[in-house]
Amino acid sequence: MLNPKVSEYIRQHIRTVADWPAPGVQFRDITPLLQDPKVFRVIVDTLVHRYLDSELKPDVVAALDARGFILGSVLAYELGVGFVPVRKKGKLPFTTVEETYALEYGSATVQLHTDAVKPGQRVLLVDDLIATGGTLMAGKNLLEKLGAQIVEACAIVDLPDLGGSEKLRAAGLKIFSLVSFEGH
Repeated sequence: MLNPKVSEYIRQHIRTVADWPAPGVQFRDITPLLQDPKVFRVIVDTLVHRYLDSELKPDVVAALDARGFILGSVLAYELGVGFVPVRKKGKLPFTTVEETYALEYGSATVQLHTDAVKPGQRVLLVDDLIATGGTLMAGKNLLEKLGAQIVEACAIVDLPDLGGSEKLRAAGLKIFSLVSFEGH
């Protein structure tokens, strides 16, 4: 369980940008978290302590393009495990598997190298934010296609009113986030 004081401390450093990228949207910008070395350290340390020497310790960290890479690569380094990028279509040079998911206006596709994980490997799936859950679900599906076992998906921010975390849990994915924002 996350200390409420830590969650509030992180929340205070997230910038809300009204009406971006469309009218009515309250965009939760994590850039200030990354700019402040103390806040970034709190985020990394909190997550490292959650996953180090526990039943949740992964063999590898997989993170979603692109903001998930920022946190995922640091976590992999600190946990002493490998890092696997789940990239937007067309960015990986080797043989890939791919998954297409729905966006508000259209669809997107992410890919993973076919040798990114081995069957049975324990994977921590990382992204910056959970909104509708499409990106994390696509990452989950790709990793499972390759035989990986996802120990948990984590994000800095969860927007539960958009239904993503509920959808992911219903699909059997364990979710952990540092901050939750009600509303859009």
